[in-house]
Amino acid sequence: MDIAPALSVEELSYTYPGGGRALDQVSFSLAAGERVALLGANGAGKSTLLWCLVGVLRASGKVVVGGTELARGAEAEVRRKLGLAFSEPDDQLFMPTVSRDLSFGPLAAGDAPEESLRKAHAAAGQVALAEDLLARPPHELSSGEKRRAALAAVLALEPEVLALDEPTNSLDAPGRAALAEALLGLPCAQLIATHNLDFVRRLCPRSLVLVEGKLVADEQTASLLLDRGRLADYGLLAPEKGPT
Repeated sequence: MDIAPALSVEELSYTYPGGGRALDQVSFSLAAGERVALLGANGAGKSTLLWCLVGVLRASGKVVVGGTELARGAEAEVRRKLGLAFSEPDDQLFMPTVSRDLSFGPLAAGDAPEESLRKAHAAAGQVALAEDLLARPPHELSSGEKRRAALAAVLALEPEVLALDEPTNSLDAPGRAALAEALLGLPCAQLIATHNLDFVRRLCPRSLVLVEGKLVADEQTASLLLDRGRLADYGLLAPEKGPT
């Protein structure tokens, strides 16, 4: 018996209002529990793709998350199943305390306050966010703590798929290591948009590459990262200088 993918994307295309094509018939799928990198230079379409997956941007094509197809009227259900962590945690943390940020999603989804708080604390534990931080306002947290809090706010909805937009931004080496450990411990499928190839090497056995909105590679990360010429062509490494 075939097992349905956690996320299925078929011929996803998006054109900016000004007429520029941002995504061009992108197709891929993620199995349950699979961690996949989404790579590409600035402007390749990574963030646009993530926003299209949750219906913030209206794209043509087909997106199915956990058996629910993205369509008008189904956005809320899709966003419960696919949680998007923004590239800037400050854009996601807006309540007076971290605890209220983490419980906001479950409350909005209809959970009782007690259940929302339980999910908030469980999500904080998943990303090793200290309990004493939950009563503090988000602006008092460090960059790494904010990143974990924003991730926990998404996990409190218990998504089947987690999408992360440049999750290592503003994190130092210890912060990146702590985030990697947290992500490795999560059971949900993960689509991680990042420039950080070391982070990808540690976390993602498979990588997708976007170039000017087109999916140009879908392969094992280990083989892709060995091909420095292609990485340079994709804008993921600086071109190597020839002999002078």
